Amino acid sequence: MDDRATTAPLHAEEVVRRFGAHQALDGVSLRVAPGEVHALLGPNGAGKTTLMRILMGLPAPSEGRVEVLGVPVGSAEFRRARSRIGLVPSGDRSFYLRISAIENLAFFARLQGLRRREALARATELLEHVGLADVARTPKVGLFSHGMQKRLSVARALIADPVVLLVDEATHDLDPEGARAVIELVRDAAGRGAAVLWATQRLDEIRRFAENVTLLQKGRVRFQGSVPRLLEHSVPRHYVLQLRNGGKPTAEFEAALRDALGPLATIASAGTGDPENFLLALADGYELGDALSALPRADARVIACRQETSDVEEAFLSLVRSPS
Repeated sequence: MDDRATTAPLHAEEVVRRFGAHQALDGVSLRVAPGEVHALLGPNGAGKTTLMRILMGLPAPSEGRVEVLGVPVGSAEFRRARSRIGLVPSGDRSFYLRISAIENLAFFARLQGLRRREALARATELLEHVGLADVARTPKVGLFSHGMQKRLSVARALIADPVVLLVDEATHDLDPEGARAVIELVRDAAGRGAAVLWATQRLDEIRRFAENVTLLQKGRVRFQGSVPRLLEHSVPRHYVLQLRNGGKPTAEFEAALRDALGPLATIASAGTGDPENFLLALADGYELGDALSALPRADARVIACRQETSDVEEAFLSLVRSPS
């Protein structure tokens, strides 16, 4: 075993998980160092949530080894180690919705062994930290917005000052302000030394947040490395163009564009209601310059050009679409 792995708060080695005939994970390995935010990416069904559950000890891997704080998951010592793992689940239905935020947090703190007075003090401290102090005693958590419940989930995950923090789709369906608030809370935890595994489908947020990435597809690791290395797989193929024409009707202009581009690319109206906006998709083997140099043949003048998808998304798509 790599000596570095023994120092990582979170370490998985060749993890396999089968559910009957279905293999959900196939030889997945990763390590997350103290203070690191490690992004876990993958399309639906890739195995992200299964891996998260295994790291919490439910279920056990079919094969392979998982250690948290140097303790093998499933061992007698793991129960004690699990108290130092914080989990932010993907759903909202994990609180008692008919009681207040402070009552919820105090209850979960008591489950982790704090006395009543300590539990209330810790709950008060955490609600202040996540910006919910002013609604701490609102009678029903069920009245909280989606974003407020996510911040409450982060507060619960921080009760035991975790050394490992597992975050499953924490910003899904949040507005930008709510997502930013959750990201900052998790970044603060990493700044205090927590090893963070952050599962997400909001690809652009990892650029400014994560140091390293593991990309899963069909239970297997398709990429593992730094965010800059991930971006090396980005091959932009889709663009939004703003084009001016010489006064041709829209249908006639589109036909002229298609004729001018030929096999280089496909082009169509962007469907935004603006007749100047078009979507361009490059054919394999051609570059943007090839297409742009052909457009004057249709009397088209390029006013603006931007990628339709981000370079992070392009890298993601390139990896998941390429042959295994």
